[in-house]
Amino acid sequence: MNASERAKSLDTATKIASVVTLFKAQFPDAKADLKPWKNDPDTRKLVDPDSIDIGFHFPGWSRRYQSNSILVQIRFYQDPSEKAEKFIGVETCGFSHVGQAWKFSTIDSWQFVGQHQPAQDAEKQLKLFCRQVFELFN
Repeated sequence: MNASERAKSLDTATKIASVVTLFKAQFPDAKADLKPWKNDPDTRKLVDPDSIDIGFHFPGWSRRYQSNSILVQIRFYQDPSEKAEKFIGVETCGFSHVGQAWKFSTIDSWQFVGQHQPAQDAEKQLKLFCRQVFELFN
């Protein structure tokens, strides 16, 4: 779900702002987009209501990141027997003009997969960012 739609409480809004700050500390050229998803019925079917989604766009295509944009999805699980959501991890995807270039998930094996993967130093930056998000939400 778009981060702008999830920012309904001061605590959530503060955490979203912190995520943006953490990402920009690693990738200063990126511009945050708190509404990465279009508001149309077809897109709404694909959006996870139990996530906070933020897009980050670079000034152009980045060789280091093998992408123009990175989508960050902070995933939660809503147990029907509990009121609070549980943070379960972070998924990131790099996109270029031809579509998804790579994916990285802390929910799975913390490995990058895809046809075009970021440079090793960029992978380290993304992993550090994800560890910081874990600290923020745990």
